[in-house]
Amino acid sequence: MAERFYVNTPPSPGLFTLTGPEAHHLAAVCRVQVGETIVLFCGDGGEWAARVVGVERRAVQLDVGERREPTRERWAELIVAAPLPKGDRASFLIEKLTELGVTRFIPLLTTRTVVQPGAGKTEKLRRGVIEASKQCGRNRLMVVDEPRAWREVAVAAVWPPLRCLADPAGTAVPPLRGQAAIVAVGPEGGMTPDEVALARDHGWQLVGLGPRILRVETAAVMLAALAN
Repeated sequence: MAERFYVNTPPSPGLFTLTGPEAHHLAAVCRVQVGETIVLFCGDGGEWAARVVGVERRAVQLDVGERREPTRERWAELIVAAPLPKGDRASFLIEKLTELGVTRFIPLLTTRTVVQPGAGKTEKLRRGVIEASKQCGRNRLMVVDEPRAWREVAVAAVWPPLRCLADPAGTAVPPLRGQAAIVAVGPEGGMTPDEVALARDHGWQLVGLGPRILRVETAAVMLAALAN
């Protein structure tokens, strides 16, 4: 696969000038040469092959081809809701959920949540989605919500009918592959009994993930992988 670069808006076929951090990375880090081909994407599902026709210090001139839409996305929505783990584990979580085709991630605020992400953290996660999408070939960006309280998420009626909450007392995970679903995991220390009861009262299935205690990011990635 050719090197992939993100642009904010869909480019039109023909001459196009790439600027900003992506142009710097292409020119200074990748040391692209005239005549080489790269791929542009903007997160809306499409991509464009582009031939390099000029390289400057802060800009790269491209000849952009027609839009194409390769099939790399899940056809059904998959939402993952989880508290953010500490440190670099949050970046790992975002990277792997992006690679696994998750369509939307909701940072959860629960009674035992440790990390309370601010606006800067959320924006960093969204940049992480772009970087992971460049690597794995996704052309539609995983949406990262602003942090939301578990009570709000648990009772909302907008989610797909298939709703799963990881819980040590849960039953086997139902078939997720090809299904529209929302899956959730609790924080380190788990959900409180009241939070679990709230989920059960609003149609969530409690699902077990095995005999061992998993970290937040491990449980979330495991559920996402079961849906692939």
